[in-house]
Amino acid sequence: MDRIFDLAIIGGGVNGCGIARDAAGRGHSVFLCEMNDLASGTSSWSTKLVHGGLRYLEYYEFRLVREALIEREILWRIAPHIIRPLRFVLPHHAGLRPAWLLRLGLFLYDHIGGRHLLPPTRSVDLARDEVGRPLIPGRYSKGFEYSDCFVDDARLVVLTARDAADRGAEIRTRSRAVETRQTDGIWRVTVQNDLTGERSDIAARALVNAGGPWVEEVLALGSGVNARAKVRLVQGSHIVVAKLYDHDRAYMLQNSDGRIVFVIPYQDDFTLIGTTDRDYHGDPAKVSATAEEIQYLCDSVSEYLANPVKPADVVWSYAGVRPLYDDGASEAKAATREYVFELDMPGGAPLLSIYGGKITTHRRLAEEALEKLAPYLKGASDLSTGAREGWTAKAPLPGGDMDVTALPALTAELMRDYPFLTLAHASRLAHAYGTRAGKLLGSAKSLGDLGRSFGATLSAAEVRYLMAVEWAFTAEDVVWRRSKLGLRLSADEIAALDQWMATNQSVRGKAGLMPGLS
Repeated sequence: MDRIFDLAIIGGGVNGCGIARDAAGRGHSVFLCEMNDLASGTSSWSTKLVHGGLRYLEYYEFRLVREALIEREILWRIAPHIIRPLRFVLPHHAGLRPAWLLRLGLFLYDHIGGRHLLPPTRSVDLARDEVGRPLIPGRYSKGFEYSDCFVDDARLVVLTARDAADRGAEIRTRSRAVETRQTDGIWRVTVQNDLTGERSDIAARALVNAGGPWVEEVLALGSGVNARAKVRLVQGSHIVVAKLYDHDRAYMLQNSDGRIVFVIPYQDDFTLIGTTDRDYHGDPAKVSATAEEIQYLCDSVSEYLANPVKPADVVWSYAGVRPLYDDGASEAKAATREYVFELDMPGGAPLLSIYGGKITTHRRLAEEALEKLAPYLKGASDLSTGAREGWTAKAPLPGGDMDVTALPALTAELMRDYPFLTLAHASRLAHAYGTRAGKLLGSAKSLGDLGRSFGATLSAAEVRYLMAVEWAFTAEDVVWRRSKLGLRLSADEIAALDQWMATNQSVRGKAGLMPGLS
């Protein structure tokens, strides 16, 4: 254990990977370990939105909403392949929030957060506009349409980690931190590879606890810190059903209990519905959507849609646990989405623990985390190659080096360079990999050159790329986090993929250490 990293990070969700990327780009030496797959916890179970959080205005969280709105277009610019604009329809429901309040909230939403590229709010006549057609006839006549963005949440995390690794960070997945301790003002972290059982020790000048729902468990590994803050675990569940309507807009629906539910076009042929808000007690790894939550979501949208949604219509459900900062709010829906840091100095070396946060604000969270750690990481910025504070706002994520309107052109270019691709196949690759799609297609002249087909346009060439470059170990990693092809593949096809990956482990580097892209 000769090397001493500037920074060690425990947790491979969006916050941990965001900090790793920013720190590596500033010239710091970075180590990150994740006990499972990247984004396997909270970060892959979101509503898939990069948004300001319109409903947070009701709780007077103006700073949070403003920051998130500013970040919304920044993230779209640096990752236009996995983030896209999405228009939301907000029907006015008589007896709930009055129309003037909705109009005021949307006016603030349009003007407090640096909206430059996204179109503004407009009023909608639901009796005449096509967005009113899926709704119950005669019940909703007035509505509003506003802008936010959709994001492939798990790919955002993986690409952030990939960029961190390309800039020198060491990323280890399936590697659990089992002990933390200090010796002579240096953090020592014992990491166990969960696949082999092999243990190794790393040393770092500063430690970041980005454990998400497990933030308190990380503190209990031997840090010597008794947390002052508390984490509040809030379960959010979602359901996916077959496509409910033909247009490309989403809906934000108000419920009589004060909560809202989103209805979002998803993966071309499906509709995503969520989310719930309920306190969760138990192992975060075992969370799942309950029958009660599924019924709640079905009932919520059926209050609005002409064709009711029933639990039997659900083709997939998922749930995640949000590790919110416990601000004492009486209801889960009112708990703050602000992120909170705790900086402790047990034995003289800094430990920064993170509570809360949103996917939308992860980049700013990383900047603020490094600002807090800056006094203990002196000199590293002088070693960076032009990387400065705030650099992540302008540097594209892998595959994102294109204009925000360039995806159709990229899809056409892939079909021209690889004429054997169908439009659907080329479009999927463009949206997932952006300008790096050609790296996995290589010199292929036919579908056969891509190797074995696993179904739903997934080829051996793509899986090899995901194993070698994006830390994929299992079929679950591929079909539910690197993609959502699990919605299209059968159980037998997924099992065959898992078996193929198990017998082709030599594709990846040792212990999850991925090689950089040439």
